[in-house]
Amino acid sequence: MVDVSQHELVPEHTVLDEEELEDVLVDYDIDRTDLPKIKRKDPALPDDAEVGDVVKIVRDSRTTDKAIVYRLVIE
Repeated sequence: MVDVSQHELVPEHTVLDEEELEDVLVDYDIDRTDLPKIKRKDPALPDDAEVGDVVKIVRDSRTTDKAIVYRLVIE
């Protein structure tokens, strides 16, 4: 079976630890539930991602070198 998360077109997904998450929430002045959502069954998520975790996604961008987005993992 093919591991979709390792495909070259899938951006890097990283689960944030609580300290990193707190910094992000303070920087953006938001709550965890204000973040856009991603389903736990999304094949691009790392295996260690659980419901309630926040994932940092680093994408290539045409206008900036890298674009960073955050998603809350939901069921």
